[in-house]
Amino acid sequence: MKQLRVKPGDKVRLSEIDPAATPGFKGDKAEGKALAAKLNDELEALQELLYAEHKHKVLVVLQGMDTSGKDGAIRSVFDGVNPQGVRVASFKKPTPIELEHDYLWRIHQQTPAAGEIVIFNRSHYEDVLIVRVHELVPREVWSRRYEHIAAFERTLAEEGATILKFFLHIDREEQKQRLEQRLADPAKHWKFNPLDLKERARWNEYQAAYEEAISKTSTDAAPWYIVPANKKWYRDLAILETLVAALRDLQMKPPAATFDPSTIKID
Repeated sequence: MKQLRVKPGDKVRLSEIDPAATPGFKGDKAEGKALAAKLNDELEALQELLYAEHKHKVLVVLQGMDTSGKDGAIRSVFDGVNPQGVRVASFKKPTPIELEHDYLWRIHQQTPAAGEIVIFNRSHYEDVLIVRVHELVPREVWSRRYEHIAAFERTLAEEGATILKFFLHIDREEQKQRLEQRLADPAKHWKFNPLDLKERARWNEYQAAYEEAISKTSTDAAPWYIVPANKKWYRDLAILETLVAALRDLQMKPPAATFDPSTIKID
């Protein structure tokens, strides 16, 4: 959805974007889910074509506050898509070996190959988010990383990658309700981490960190999309519409046969 795209140079103010809104869509939840189902079918076909043509590569970056729906979006958006050509990479606390290298070292190893869609569930942006909020490195270190990241993504794009970055935007009250739901349901206790409450206490600091990161790294080569995500059905619809439109634009074609089909007889 073009309404969600952050233009290069735009100054992002998350407080001015309604997390419960449905920009670009005037229908209700039922209509939104029906459209999402059709788009999911198209995504299946396009992903198969992407894999078969083996020419293009796609990187989807998902970022957002805790409970913003990154896992849920992956399950819903890519439901039914052939896992042979789709991969999810998650980035937790760096390992000792990863810490011995530059911060993009572990990221580059997970970028998509030809014919592949890779979803980053959190990403290299953690190095200008949590690192900034918790002051794990000095400002002079994390502040120059915006330029690193933009250059890194530009390199991927110039090497044939389509990059789509989604910030799943929820408000503090919605996060509270989702955390309470996890506590109320024993089947979801595994999702709850008491440390999430300490991160929640830094809500405003994270909002400021996201605003600057998005403002400084949304480019034509690797645009950010701010997705209002209080409504899960709209979150999924917005990601699907954006992803399917990007895949259509690749104008992919099935590879030509390396033989003459008319000469083949199957008994």
